[in-house]
Amino acid sequence: MTTRNVTTETNTGHTPNASMPSATVVKGGIFLGLCLLLIAFNLRPLFSSLSVLLPEVSQGLNLSGAMAGYLTTLPVLCLGLFAPFAPGLADRFGVERVLLFVLVLIGTGTALRAFDFTTTLFLGSAMAGAGIAMGNVLLPSVVKRDFPNHVSIMTALFTMALCGGAAVGAALGVPLAEWGGSWQFGLGIWALPAFAVALFWTPYSLKSKAPASTRHLPRIRLLHDGLAWQVACFMGLQSGLAYCVLGWMAPILRWRGLDAFTAGFYVSASVMAQVATCLLVPPLAARMRSQSLFNAGLALLAASSLVGQVLAPLGLLPVLAVLQGVGQGGLFAIAMTVIILRSPDPRVAARLSGMSQTIGYVLAAFGPMLVGSLYASTGGHQASAWLFVGIGLAAMASGWGAGRPLYVKPRE
Repeated sequence: MTTRNVTTETNTGHTPNASMPSATVVKGGIFLGLCLLLIAFNLRPLFSSLSVLLPEVSQGLNLSGAMAGYLTTLPVLCLGLFAPFAPGLADRFGVERVLLFVLVLIGTGTALRAFDFTTTLFLGSAMAGAGIAMGNVLLPSVVKRDFPNHVSIMTALFTMALCGGAAVGAALGVPLAEWGGSWQFGLGIWALPAFAVALFWTPYSLKSKAPASTRHLPRIRLLHDGLAWQVACFMGLQSGLAYCVLGWMAPILRWRGLDAFTAGFYVSASVMAQVATCLLVPPLAARMRSQSLFNAGLALLAASSLVGQVLAPLGLLPVLAVLQGVGQGGLFAIAMTVIILRSPDPRVAARLSGMSQTIGYVLAAFGPMLVGSLYASTGGHQASAWLFVGIGLAAMASGWGAGRPLYVKPRE
């Protein structure tokens, strides 16, 4: 284990911190940490901004319920399809440069959604989803590599930034669309923060170089490992719930009779509750030998609260929205934490993250797609409650296995 860690650090292309002045180390660490948070913030507005404007988008482009379901599913599917490319690209070009490419993809894809065409809406969603996929994979490996003594707090901070981006997208989606005079403006405006962070990140990323020896690193394979599959399924199932929330919670609330602004506010409140939970869960979970009970309990809370959004009396919806956020935020944070805790070193963390998000997000894509299909076939969302129950139970089971205090065992 010690040998592998030393080899990995040697091949990252970074000068060991021990040879640098402590003030430079601290300053560099703060800068890198801030950049990671800003990048993470840009990985979620794509989803939540569409959610709160989905009825307007569907009406403006004459989308059926099934097409709306495909639209919410497409970027999630891209998260799974493009995640496998991230570790290899990082080995070849360096993590920093790939993250710059991620920001450019997100910005360009988001900007394409500002055009009043179905084709550009779907194409832009796919491009941005591809960028988000690689960002999702690489952030945990950077935390494992550059903050080995602060894994739990950095995981908490970047998951908080992720949730914060989703919350801001949900809260400001409708007001920005009204201010700009169209739903296209409400979707396309989110390209600006991605491009802004890309400009901020460019000098640092271009200074970083992938080591020449990277191409000789052995491949790491995890598909044989049962624990890796449990981590991947847990990631996918919790993501299935998360993207049902981001893609369909606002439409469900509007179907229940709430106006667009109130529905967006409830979604934002739910995601803001995720922010608070993201800060608390990783440090607590990392102190425990096993995370199994954490995983199962949070899956139960997230799923049951989402079911309540469909079936509970209207007066309970604000409370249920907050409870859903508490469960969902903790669930996402613990899923990201588990990837790091089950990995013996940064390269394995990148591969486990890639596997988990490849399998997980392909699995997760069925969540919002099925919600859209059920709505199209029944004209309501009651049937979705049973879907949320099934996803929640499966997440509890896989989460229990993924929380066991073991390392995955890669083959090289």
